[in-house]
Amino acid sequence: MEKLLERCMELSDGEEFVFSDGRMDSSIMLIGEAPGENEVKLKRPFVGKAGKNLDEFISMLGIERDDMYITNAVKIRPHKLSLKTGKRINRSPSKAEVDKFRELVLEEIKLITPKIIVTLGNTPLKQLLQRDVRIGDVHGMLMYVEVGDKTYMLFPLYHPASIIYNRDLRQVYIDDLSRLREVIHGLGI
Repeated sequence: MEKLLERCMELSDGEEFVFSDGRMDSSIMLIGEAPGENEVKLKRPFVGKAGKNLDEFISMLGIERDDMYITNAVKIRPHKLSLKTGKRINRSPSKAEVDKFRELVLEEIKLITPKIIVTLGNTPLKQLLQRDVRIGDVHGMLMYVEVGDKTYMLFPLYHPASIIYNRDLRQVYIDDLSRLREVIHGLGI
């Protein structure tokens, strides 16, 4: 893990980064998009508003956040300057940023060897599958992804922040979590 952390520092080019959080022997690996302002301050993934949603959803699965390994597709905060305030605001990661951290994420997967990978949103889904796929088309479906010489179960979910911006997705998210809970229990987790 130390080598991965060193590699993350190199790839971050002096920008503040957020690496990962959770158990290295976890059966469940969550991959989000990228850290936001709060995550960078606290050096931990999913601690802002989206993190509160994520914690609520994890509790619906009947497991604890500390029992998972949580990381992001991009380890630095993608940002732009607000035209109104001149302050940094979040933006979606660019393809170059996603590609830059891809090998690092794949190495994390190989190190953790989870039974199931849960992607949160489009960014980590596309990063892993390396094709143009939309979360709206595949959310809540069990898929598979090859990493190295191993095939992993992959379960895409909407990003928890999407519920903040689109309340209509809440029930969809709950239904997807119900399917994920069935898969997790089927794996004996």
